[in-house]
Amino acid sequence: MLKIIFTIVLLAATLPAQTPPPDWNQRLAESMPLLGHRNWILVVDSAYPLQISPGIETIETNASQVEVVRAVMAAIDHSTHVRPAIFMDSELPFISDADAPGVSAYRKQVGELLGGHRIESLRHEKIISNIDEAGKTFHVLVLKTNMTIPYTSVFMRLDCKYWSADQEKSLRTRMVAHN
Repeated sequence: MLKIIFTIVLLAATLPAQTPPPDWNQRLAESMPLLGHRNWILVVDSAYPLQISPGIETIETNASQVEVVRAVMAAIDHSTHVRPAIFMDSELPFISDADAPGVSAYRKQVGELLGGHRIESLRHEKIISNIDEAGKTFHVLVLKTNMTIPYTSVFMRLDCKYWSADQEKSLRTRMVAHN
């Protein structure tokens, strides 16, 4: 009997340790200082595909879509260096509660969370293509939620908070004029 117990203990000690899944809140907090313009943060539904471009990191949050969007927006709003350019699927406004119960309530909640920000609508396949391309050069943090309503993902391309598009345009105009 002692021999069996010793063998089990020995086998258990030689098995590789299971790595716990990353805590998405901690990963978001660690990533924020490193992320800059052209990086992306995605808050996606549970059926969003696992993309394989080298810069795309996917983390299962096991949290609600609204909770994760709220946390990401708070992290971005509290940053000194980035602001979001927000994209959502153009299919979302056409989904009914009859087809996906709860979609109207979600649209209202996410609209309140993103209020004050311009939201650009693109077809889902176009957004995925854009993310795939960005992931070849830039880091994309994908936070996968337990949402089970289609076309509800929120895609945030980060831009520089302290340098606007108008400032960039003015700079380029001065540079051309100088040459």
